[in-house]
Amino acid sequence: MCTYQTERLAVVGSGKGPDGWFGLSDATVYLDHPAHAPAEHTLNIDFLNPAAGPGQRVAVELDPGSARRLARAILAMLDAAPAGLAGPG
Repeated sequence: MCTYQTERLAVVGSGKGPDGWFGLSDATVYLDHPAHAPAEHTLNIDFLNPAAGPGQRVAVELDPGSARRLARAILAMLDAAPAGLAGPG
């Protein structure tokens, strides 16, 4: 069952595609059927720069357990950083 729930947010960063590194301006996060991952449903994250064209995109499909472990690891690394290094929460 698909929920069609999508979270879109502005991001600042870089992604690497087939033509090299490019700036990222947007991310989309949603739970849906994967295009490639071997799972029935995955947490999908698209990092992109729409202003630079459709080829400026990095897509990730993670099974729910992997997505949760990644989210916990990201928060742990940000929380463990020295004061001021990881910016405001």
